[in-house]
Amino acid sequence: MTDLPPLREIIARYGLQATKALGQNFLLDEQLLDRIAKLPGKLQGQQVLEIGPGPGGLTRALLRAGAQVTAIEMDRRCLPALAELEEAFPGQLRVIEGDATKLAHGIEGPFHIVANLPYNVGTALFVGWLSGQNWPPQWASLTLMFQQEVAQRIVAEAGGDAYGRLAVLAQWRANPKIAMKVHRSAFTPPPKVMSAVIHVTPAIMPEGVSARTLERLTEAAFGQRRKMLRQSLKGLPGALAALETLGIDPARRAETLSVAEFVSVAGLLSV
Repeated sequence: MTDLPPLREIIARYGLQATKALGQNFLLDEQLLDRIAKLPGKLQGQQVLEIGPGPGGLTRALLRAGAQVTAIEMDRRCLPALAELEEAFPGQLRVIEGDATKLAHGIEGPFHIVANLPYNVGTALFVGWLSGQNWPPQWASLTLMFQQEVAQRIVAEAGGDAYGRLAVLAQWRANPKIAMKVHRSAFTPPPKVMSAVIHVTPAIMPEGVSARTLERLTEAAFGQRRKMLRQSLKGLPGALAALETLGIDPARRAETLSVAEFVSVAGLLSV
């Protein structure tokens, strides 16, 4: 591998000013990027999916770690910079141009997903990776940059203001944790909020629970989170009867139910 020019030089050469419409905030601290690339564990020879590589800062770190990287980028301005990385790391990088919410990556599992996600699509992509009945998933781990507020919602416990649907979907069959916090000054341009890196690994899926049923249950419960469950769940057939069977007071609100309680209700509705 030849020495690579600094990321700031690459950005200047190709005129890659971050675009607000694409939710871009570039991370240029290569020591920090190397730390993020180490979070999934040893990546030598491992398949990695990266979403929104931009000028390739995190991509560099993943390639340095020995990963086989598939990167999906919809900003055509960034493709020449990524092409330089393809040349510097022969056979290690495959770049797909397009929208990651609509494209198939073509990687056969297991693979790791490591990404400084664009803020405007990060949550939707994350929920998609957590969804579906097939479990364990093809991905072996998720290492994702989020706004700190979103990261806190992912790991939140019942009873707090941050606890909601995202926490239940993330925790019922996976183990999420905040791996590191990242100051806004580390980005170019600096976002208005602090960021954090979430690391998620699959856990054992409870038997007899439909993922789709749990998704519908949490959507109804947290869609009107300030209302009592007897109100928010009345439109979901069998939900109130399930609460009664389990001895859950229908006067409670969604944010007071633990992940295990949601799973129990979904289990009865899945029969």
